[in-house]
Amino acid sequence: MAEPVDLLLSALEAALARVLGRGVAALLCELLMFGLKEVAACVFAGSFLLLLALSNHIAVPGVARYDVLFLGAIAIQFVLIALRLETWREVAVLSLFHALGMGLELFKTAPGVRSWSYPEPSLFHLGTVPLYSGFMYAAVASYLMQAWRILDVRVTRFPAFWIAGGLAAAIYGNFFANHYIRDLRWPLAALVLASFWRTRVHFTVTRAERSMPLALSFALIGFFIWVAENIATYFGAWSYPQQLHQWAIVGPNKISSWTLLVIISFIIVAALKQAFPRRATAAAAAQPVASPSD
Repeated sequence: MAEPVDLLLSALEAALARVLGRGVAALLCELLMFGLKEVAACVFAGSFLLLLALSNHIAVPGVARYDVLFLGAIAIQFVLIALRLETWREVAVLSLFHALGMGLELFKTAPGVRSWSYPEPSLFHLGTVPLYSGFMYAAVASYLMQAWRILDVRVTRFPAFWIAGGLAAAIYGNFFANHYIRDLRWPLAALVLASFWRTRVHFTVTRAERSMPLALSFALIGFFIWVAENIATYFGAWSYPQQLHQWAIVGPNKISSWTLLVIISFIIVAALKQAFPRRATAAAAAQPVASPSD
């Protein structure tokens, strides 16, 4: 983080240490810094949610709200590039997420499926889907890339590419196939646990490096995306069938869907960060992988 923030945090830690002791003060300040870094990692998602909230109250004459969101999302992306918070290489990866998201949206909003809908008009749309919706998927990837950099993330015991890539493809395919055959999300979740059982994600908030099981981080991120989804649907980003006449909370069963989407996102970002072991052997997979600085 910026040097002024570090100085303020050091002063706060010193003040708290006189009252609570050094250990407790250090822990509280580390938690505070973790929160600040998480907010910084959510720069795209947070900016988009703010734009979504404002669009409910500030109308642009002659421009549909969904189109304002689309143009606003593009503007946010260019600002992040101008501020060097994201690189063009990362934007290319975000474009992949945009395409994957649009494919899913086109299927889920089709007349024969209608898992959710976009009831407002728009000029920038593809079939039943306004183009801004793809940025909501890209926001997940943006968070992962920002957090990877800000928290100096590295992973250990990451599975081989063919395992992780195969799981990502199977999870994505299940989002479509579950309308015609049995939903395989829980068997897939079991395979994820088996594949990533020994994988840990390491991150540094202040001084000490911390770690946690990667599978647990998938679930935690999925939960917070579900919270963001409730905020987004409250502001009318899209509507589930039970929300068409009056807003209602999105059921917690969606947490599992978002967790699976996070897994796809993380695997693609891990490929960008070159986190896969060079050889699909236990010896290579056991070696820690440092994250590149891009």
